[in-house]
Order: sequence, then structure tokens, then C-alpha cells
Amino acid sequence: MRQAPWYTVALGTLLAGCAAGGGTLTSVRDQAVATGAIGSASTAPAGPVAIAAQRKAQTVKVGLLLPLSGPGQATVIADTMKHAAELALADGKAPHVQLIVRDDKGTPEGAEGGARDLVSEGVEVILGPLFARSVQAAAPVARQAGLPLLAFSNDRQVAGGNVSLLSFMAEPEVTRIVAYAASQGKKRMAALVPADGYGRLVEAALKAAAVQYGVSIVAQQTFAPEEAKNAAIAVQALRDAVRGIEEHGDPVSALFLAGGEEAMAMLAPHLKQAAFDPKRMQVLGTGALDYAGAGREPFLVGAWFASPDPKGWADFQMRFGKVRGHAPPRIAVFAYDAMATVIALSNGPDGARYSAAQLGRASGFEGIDGTYRIGRDGVAERPLAVLEVQPSGARVIDAPPRMAAPTAMSPAAAAGGGVLSSIPSAFPPVN
Repeated sequence: MRQAPWYTVALGTLLAGCAAGGGTLTSVRDQAVATGAIGSASTAPAGPVAIAAQRKAQTVKVGLLLPLSGPGQATVIADTMKHAAELALADGKAPHVQLIVRDDKGTPEGAEGGARDLVSEGVEVILGPLFARSVQAAAPVARQAGLPLLAFSNDRQVAGGNVSLLSFMAEPEVTRIVAYAASQGKKRMAALVPADGYGRLVEAALKAAAVQYGVSIVAQQTFAPEEAKNAAIAVQALRDAVRGIEEHGDPVSALFLAGGEEAMAMLAPHLKQAAFDPKRMQVLGTGALDYAGAGREPFLVGAWFASPDPKGWADFQMRFGKVRGHAPPRIAVFAYDAMATVIALSNGPDGARYSAAQLGRASGFEGIDGTYRIGRDGVAERPLAVLEVQPSGARVIDAPPRMAAPTAMSPAAAAGGGVLSSIPSAFPPVN
């Protein structure tokens, strides 16, 4: 989720539930016997076709660990993610893959217990959990059993070892938008970031990107994400700082805003009242601005932000809506991608299909948002486009670059750094 794209968890609409899904071993083997692909008795050496059929006939158990009865909106998000994983299973046409779902209750204790239960069920890989603390609790259980976790937190601190994160991260979004803005001559920026874990992460990424691309952060203020009065004070302070700078120097050409839907709803009125002019000062943001109602806020129309190309997401929304009757939250793609990834590797040899080498393969995997790869730090790498907020929806103004060649290290060879909290960056972090 992103504190940006769920500031305080604006993540979607769903229900809570816990169920296991999957296919049957019998139907696959019976079909293979009936067509002669494999024999009913082992009377002859197996050929390539027979070996392939036998692999497909082996049930591959996959665990899914989510806060189906967790706190607040977590249950809604978790239920949607469960359905997204089930949709991927249906799309993958993989009857030999069985999905086993467990509720971690949104707590570390629940995650540890759920992981132990999934291990006892014989799963070969665990998808989830969602929250960073839950990932930390489940990871040792999975590691002891030799299992990888494909988790959905956006806290880099929990990546590495047997943990890979498929979520959006704020740092590459910040780097991409700063690089693009600099290429367009927007090299003097003011910034407004939340005073929380997400804000600290964005602030560090902003400073690093500014140095890298020759950008000056000439003024910066923080605001309390849930306090409108504090936000008004922060905006006024930033306005005064910008006016003072412009009186004695060059104009400030860009305004960087870190936050999603709830943050923008709180900040926009104060920014307009303080006479910030988005026609004179280019508004920039992270993927947190990738929400449906952004174009209905006049102050944000024309804002630039970094996010994956939206084509795949639009298609996924439509297909999910037809099945479930409502649009999914952005984070649902991580569960779909995770399930699609394990299906793509499910016909590999026993004991090796979900190895670090396979999960970190250089060619990556096709996901909802395009090709992604699990990097050397255990974090998913995705090429990002630059989009512009419009009343009718965001449009791409700079296409994603081609994915760079990977560095020579396996996907979970090293722990990541950083300080985010618990959910993918497309939504604000939650602890």
C-alpha cells in the first residue's frame, strides 16, 4: 500500500474470509492415462512427455497468509487479495496447484501460527503476509522449513534471506520522478512530506535523487498526516519559505508532495489558499497519486508522478470487477502476481522449483503491471512510467524504460535497508 497510495490505509473494499482452493490430482492423472501420456503401471521407461505429465500430476501446495480478520480495513484488503490470488489460479489453468489460505489475524503471533500451520500442510512456498511485523514473525518458521516467502510489505528491512517483497517501493518512484522533472528543467523544488515512517523514507530518497540529478530542494516542511490544523500550518510555513527564497533568488519550479488520497484531500485546500499555483510550479508526487479521484481535485490536474504503465491495471480492474462485482484496491495486483509467479514455476523439479535462483531469474516474470524481477535485495524491480493526472484519469507522458540488466546476485542474497512500515508503496504504510 503507498503513504502513499493508502495513506492510512485507503486500500479498497472487500470482505474477510478464509478458504482453501485448488485443483485435483486425480483429474490430471486420469486424463494423462486416458490419452496415453503416462501408463497405468510403470512397465516402460518414462519419456519426456510422460515426465512432463507426471510433474503436472503432482499437487503443488501454495500457502497464502493474510489478515482476514485483522484490524481496521485490513480485513477488506486481505479478502480482495485472496480473491486476486484465486483469480490468478483460475487464469493460470493449473489444476495441479492447490492454494491453502490461512488467517494471520493481523498480528505477529497469528502470522507465526499461520506459517506453522501452512508448513504442516506441506506447502512449498508462502505468499504473504501483508504487514512487516507479520513477515518478521513468519519468516523464521518458513526458513526453518526451507520455504521462501513472497510477501506484500513495503518495508525493505524485512527483505532478504528467504523473504522477497513484491510490493511497490517509494524510493524508485521518487528517483524516477525527480529524474524526469530534472530532464524537463524543474531543478528547484519545494517539498511537503508527512512526519511519519513513509515521509522519512521519501525524504531520504528525495535527497539522494536530488544529488544524483542536480536538483536543489530549496524548502521543505513536514506535516502530521492526520491533523488538518497541523497541515495548514506546514503549508503556510512552506509558502513563507518559498516567498523568501524567490525574493532573493531564482523561482521555485516544482512542488513535491508525498501522500495519497487522504493526504491530498487534506492538503489541497490549504495549498490553494496559500496561493501555490500549479501552473507556475509543477506538482510532483509518487505512485501515491495513482488513485481514481485524483483528477477531480483541480490542484492536482497536471501533476506528474511515477508508477507502472496503467494499461495492465485497467484490464485487471475490469476482469476483477466482472468476477467480484466491485473494483479492487491497487494492492490486489501483488497477490495476483505472486500467484502467477508460483504457477509459472510449478512444473519445475521437486525441491528446486521455488529456489532463490528460480525466483530471481534474470528474465523475470510477467505481472499485471508488466515485467518485474526480484532483485538482489529481495525487492521486486519494475520499470516505471511517468504519468500526468487528468480529469479523465492519468495518462502516460514518459514510457517505462527497458529493464536494466540484473546485478550478479541471487534474489534474496542480502537484506535490504530503509525504514518503511508495512504495506506497498502505492498506499501509505501501516504498522
